[in-house]
Amino acid sequence: MSGKVAVIAIGGNSLITGKERVSMEHQYQAVHETSRHIADMIEQGWTVAIGHGNGPQVGFVLRRSEIAHRVEGIHEVPLDYCGADTQGATGYALQQNLYNHFLKRNLDKPVATIITQVEVDANDPAFQNPSKPIGSFMDAEEAERKRTQEGWHVVEDAGRGWRRVVPSPLPKRVVEEPVIKHLINAGACVITVGGGGIPVVADENGELKGIAAVIDKDYASSLLANVIGAELLIISTAVEKVALNFGKPNETWLDSMTVEEAKAYLAEGTHFAKGSMAPKIQACIWFLERGGKKAIITNPENITRALNGETGTSIIGG
Repeated sequence: MSGKVAVIAIGGNSLITGKERVSMEHQYQAVHETSRHIADMIEQGWTVAIGHGNGPQVGFVLRRSEIAHRVEGIHEVPLDYCGADTQGATGYALQQNLYNHFLKRNLDKPVATIITQVEVDANDPAFQNPSKPIGSFMDAEEAERKRTQEGWHVVEDAGRGWRRVVPSPLPKRVVEEPVIKHLINAGACVITVGGGGIPVVADENGELKGIAAVIDKDYASSLLANVIGAELLIISTAVEKVALNFGKPNETWLDSMTVEEAKAYLAEGTHFAKGSMAPKIQACIWFLERGGKKAIITNPENITRALNGETGTSIIGG
């Protein structure tokens, strides 16, 4: 094992810095900046595994697929393949940028992307209540056709049209765990569980099959951190610190929390939004309850300062 081990989870939205900055070149520039801060951490002696979101990127792949199918009759891309596509593309951008940062710093540090499958339970309650919107908006006629002919779950979205929804089950197992551990033990920087991992289920013989679902990337990164024995989980997001009563007059920024305090705040149900901060807090709680030492939530540009205790929100056990 080379030095201290950490997992950093970065959001897919953090790679898109504005509505007019969605091209691959723009995303590459955003990755360049984020990876610079990760390189700072590695230069301090950390061995790092990187998990990343892919929501917007999968959306683009699906949109291209839908247009190509409608206009040219080209086959559509299944959701699990979209996840694999975006793991490769985002991994490539991170790999190259980290390589270049290491080169400038004379760091001899290998980087590798692992196309990662994450097993989920076929009986997870999430399959009975698909809730994660994906893909383009549809009119009612198209939504009904997809529902009856392809078995999609569709919902009407606030008067804007209809969208497909898929389950968001909890991660059970990182399938590529052995090779990830091998690379981490060799001191490599590993990019893995992209988009929460490609969701797969095992049949009675243990054989795997990809499914149409979305795993929360913070939950998958939390599990990854535990299985590789990381002492630190960093969740990189849009804010420098976690706040109670976010956006309200009595907003309070937090420097630190214990696990018990985090659980209590989460249980109140008013502090952390379900679609944004709540999963991050839960991911940190699970990581610490499973044996992790410390979790930090902050934005990319403050990773180094947060490691030094100067900013960010730290969560510790006890």
